[in-house]
Order: sequence, then structure tokens, then C-alpha cells
Amino acid sequence: MSDPVILVEHYGEAAIVTLNRPQAMNALSRELRTAIADTFDKLEADPKTRVVILTGAGKAFCAGLDLKELGQGRDSVQGTVETKDPVTSMARFTGPIIGAINGVAITGGFEIALACDVLLCSTEARFADTHGRVGILPGWGLSQRLSRTIGIYRAKELSLTGNFMTAGQAYDWGLVNRVVAPAELIPAAKKLADDMLTLVPEALSGYKRVIDDGYAQSFGDGLKTELRLSAAANTSVRATDIESRREAIRQRGQAQKS
Repeated sequence: MSDPVILVEHYGEAAIVTLNRPQAMNALSRELRTAIADTFDKLEADPKTRVVILTGAGKAFCAGLDLKELGQGRDSVQGTVETKDPVTSMARFTGPIIGAINGVAITGGFEIALACDVLLCSTEARFADTHGRVGILPGWGLSQRLSRTIGIYRAKELSLTGNFMTAGQAYDWGLVNRVVAPAELIPAAKKLADDMLTLVPEALSGYKRVIDDGYAQSFGDGLKTELRLSAAANTSVRATDIESRREAIRQRGQAQKS
């Protein structure tokens, strides 16, 4: 019996999701693409899972679409793309997704990384958009997300050359939050997840929605979205709730100062 192409480890209110095709650099076969989508749909349906860490087994995070599988198909590449794609299912997950990029994230794998909310990466990580070298165009958001993250000129340099970006360059260009040693990657991601889980549950998912919905709009429309969503959410917060949480916030601030 073959190993599952995706692994899920639950701990507390978080889950570690691991792409598990290390022998193929976690390339996105049809089976793995479906498994990612199904996994995030299941995690969204589980109220006990509020934060997800996404990483890869072995030396790679994800080498992109399985070109060997695509090359053996009879249809066009577009005909191989499922309606239920992994990035759409990831976007439906209402909690934060922390990308723990352990190795190369190439093309479709780069798109999976960009679909995360926060990116931590190992010193061994590298990123590349090789869509143009394969002769296809991205369909999971890379052409829009990358330019909004690192700037249009840098995004064009990467996408119109297919060149690799190192972990250090990714940090300098604002793509990743932190670069850590390989052995520190998952512990750092778990520490970040633990910090996120200290937020009020409704605020954690609600704040993510405010940021994402506004980011997809113009600045003016984003402000209107913030006002609409915050007005709806804040009506359920009572003065006694604020008072009970104030002391915890003060104690946390004191602890982080020392």
C-alpha cells in the first residue's frame, strides 16, 4: 500500500498539513491537487482547527504541477485542471494558513505558497515562476498576488525570466516574514500559530477576512468594507468582554518586554 500523498497532524487547535510526495519533490499530481483541496475543505468544516501550517516532506516544498503526468495526458493542460483546485479550497479556510517553506517552491508550488497568509522559510528555500519556460500561464493567482506582494517590477523580473529567488532575496523583497535554519522552521511556525491562537477566536478569522476582502479592492472600497464588517462584528462585543481581556493583554505586553 502506497503512502498517502498528504499528511495531517492535529495538535491543539492547529494542524500541520504536509505534502507527501518527497520522491517527486511534492509535485502536484492530480491526486495531490485533489487531496489538498479535500483536506482544506475538511479542516474548514472542523471547528476545532483554527490555524494551519502547510509544509512539504523531504527537500522540497512543492515543485509545481507534475510535468511528467501532464506530458503523458491526451488533453490540453487546461483540460487537466480541476474545477475544485487547491488554492480555491485554501482561500475558503477562514483561519490563518502559515506556509513553512522548507525547500523549493516552483511555479504551481509558488502559487500554493502565495495562497498562504504568512510565509516562513528555511535557508534552503528557493522560489521560481517557470510558467513561461513551460509555455503556460498561471491560473491560481500568481500573476496578481506576486506583483501585489513584492512590486510589479520585481514580479516581472521573476516571471519573465523564470530565474530562481533565494530565501535571502525573498526576505529582502518582502515575500517572506522570516528566514530560519531548517531545523527551526516547524518550531518557528508552531510558535507563530500558538501566538495567533491567543486571539479571540471570532477576531482571528474576522480580522483575516477584513484584510483579505479589503486587499482585493481599491483603498476607498477597502475602507468601506472594514467599516461594514467591523460594525457587524463589534455589536456583539460587550464592555465586560473588553474588561476581562484587558488584563491578559497587559500581562502579555509585560512578558514580551522582558
